[in-house]
Amino acid sequence: MQALPQERNIHIAGISLLIVCAALFSGFGNPIFLAVPFGLLFIALLFFNWKTAFWMMLFFIPCSIQVWFLGDSLSTSLPDEPMMWLFLLMTIALIASKPTLIPQWFWRNPLTLIVTAQYLWLIVTVIYSHEPFFSVKFLAAKTWFLASFFIIPIFIFKEKKDWRKAFILILIPTTILMLVVFYKHWKLGFSFEKIQVALRYLFYNHVDYSTFLSMTLPMLFVAFYLCRGKGLFLRMFLGGLIIFYLVAVNLAYARAAVLAIVFSFTILVAIRWKLVNYIMPIFYAFILFIVAYAANKNTFIDYRPDYTRTYMRKNFKDHIIATFKGQDLSSMERVYRWIGAIRMSTDEPLLGYGPNSFYYYYKPYTVTSFVTYVSRNPEKSTTHNYFLLMLVEQGIPAMILYGLLVFAFFAQAQKVYHRFKDKFYRSCTMALAMVFAASFVNNFFSELIETHKIGAIFYLTISLLIVLDYKSRQEQGESKISIN
Repeated sequence: MQALPQERNIHIAGISLLIVCAALFSGFGNPIFLAVPFGLLFIALLFFNWKTAFWMMLFFIPCSIQVWFLGDSLSTSLPDEPMMWLFLLMTIALIASKPTLIPQWFWRNPLTLIVTAQYLWLIVTVIYSHEPFFSVKFLAAKTWFLASFFIIPIFIFKEKKDWRKAFILILIPTTILMLVVFYKHWKLGFSFEKIQVALRYLFYNHVDYSTFLSMTLPMLFVAFYLCRGKGLFLRMFLGGLIIFYLVAVNLAYARAAVLAIVFSFTILVAIRWKLVNYIMPIFYAFILFIVAYAANKNTFIDYRPDYTRTYMRKNFKDHIIATFKGQDLSSMERVYRWIGAIRMSTDEPLLGYGPNSFYYYYKPYTVTSFVTYVSRNPEKSTTHNYFLLMLVEQGIPAMILYGLLVFAFFAQAQKVYHRFKDKFYRSCTMALAMVFAASFVNNFFSELIETHKIGAIFYLTISLLIVLDYKSRQEQGESKISIN
């Protein structure tokens, strides 16, 4: 069949663009030129089938990499972040064309109210920020995260096949990346010191890598549970993957990720026994007690490190032992930052210094007796605690809202889990709670919600729990109708 003139012109234009971009890449060596034709294809897909475009974006989340421009002064993650920009534009266009597009059940959910309050307060803190440029960048990133992974999923996840598809699209690229990292790390003798080398270009660091694995692992456990009676081979395959993931987390040498997995199973037990509402209040009370104890008569000074004995260990065993002795470099550097953040917050308790501003103001507030070998902080990292990050950059209201979000998420997960009669959706609810639990622990020792891989999964779990809450209410309503 002969092609129509219009189709022929499109083919010629497409091939010409591909040749021009390849030539520009050959001349300048910039991979951005190769991304142009694929970007245009994605834009076209967004117009014709935006749901497929979402699945494509989800697939690329685990394997996207950070790319720097203008002498390392500007960066983005490719290809997922440009995809988020386009989904933000699409979300704005959809809502502008039909303001009632987002259903009422979504707006009425307590989690939506908290996330909305967080976003509105974020705008306020950006307005009063000490570093407006960096804060506006933070606001922009938060906006496309919320559009892509908090709003759009409520239109995507309609049937059980959508949940299975999401699991597969996250699992496949994550496992492939793990195999690459595992091989590179094996070539380096699984060295504690060389894990960063094995991860180069694929993840920010071993904390980012281990956090992502600890958030993916609960999905595998739930999938293994759901596959009972579905065939021995599938169960063995998933069981093998679980073992591989556990080994990979152990070889990532990140203590927080191990704690995160333990906590995720603690949440599983607590939800089943309807005890989850006690966990966060007890946790918050414990943290307040520790802070009050440390602040009383400056007791924290008694725990200052011995500078000559506080350094990075050469193997993980010594790393753990040094942690308990207060002689581990990364642990004591966290304490150094935490003290600085708490003291810094007293000058701007309500509005904070503004998003992305901690690094530029914290050092005068630190205590020199807690200085470590890495306190110069050339990588410009922040508080290493998400609660303190919210406190110092967005004030007390932001910290309280984050604390409320965590408590409300687990409380709602417990209600939804016990409300469902459907085994599949009950299991999905538990998986979301466990993923969120792993995220919570990792972010207690870091601040990863704004990173593209962790942030995407974080907001996706909240959005999907809201969807499941609605589905469980629908199921409950249908059962009442059938009884009557």
